Amino acid sequence: MKEPLVSVIMPSYNSSEYITESIESVINQSYQNWELLITDDCSNDNTQKIVKEYCITDKRIKLFINKENGGAGVARNNSIENASGRFIAFLDADDQWLPEKLTKQIAFMLKNKYEFTFTAYQKLENGQLRGAVTPPESTTYTKLLSSNVIGCLTAIYDTQALGKVYMPLIRKRQDMGLWLSILERVPKAYCIPSTLALYRIDSGMTQNKLEILKWQWLFYREVIKLNIFKATYHFFIYSVKGFLKHST
Repeated sequence: MKEPLVSVIMPSYNSSEYITESIESVINQSYQNWELLITDDCSNDNTQKIVKEYCITDKRIKLFINKENGGAGVARNNSIENASGRFIAFLDADDQWLPEKLTKQIAFMLKNKYEFTFTAYQKLENGQLRGAVTPPESTTYTKLLSSNVIGCLTAIYDTQALGKVYMPLIRKRQDMGLWLSILERVPKAYCIPSTLALYRIDSGMTQNKLEILKWQWLFYREVIKLNIFKATYHFFIYSVKGFLKHST
């Protein structure tokens, strides 16, 4: 029986420094029934040129270009809209997958009939491997509010069970918004404890912890509309857990 198609969702913006490694990590998957949908958010470097060259050599790779810069959520949603796969997976243009990622995760989902899963991952800085992040074996809507344990580069959901679910149109924290939307429909997301992806910590907003906290507070108050008491409660727990995670 043929493996189900996996649609890999990748936003890009001025990603020429790392996107080749990210694309190659998809090409080198042992699981080969995938399509890679890259939506570029108006890059002004060589990102589009690099992707176009890959599109010529591998028809599974498709490039879409936003008419105006709209942020990663808009770019990801465009790729989701154009996706044909049963499974929707996410990989940013500066992160990487290990070769067995899709093989192990799709088998895990099919065997257990899980609609939404994620995995452990390892930090990558200046080309060197740093600490591994091993999330809990599962999470729920309530638990996720206080700690976004789902690394975007590890998440996969099943459209056969859920249909297509899109990211909220906000500049930051779109991934957490999507996970919560899915967890309103299913009781749990399940984790494979194996390290199957590499998360770059020396690029983009990952480096700016105060900026992350600002957007997290705005997410609680303005996006999911928590009252001041619930927002303060979850923000406190989120901040403490975030400090512990990033200090390892």
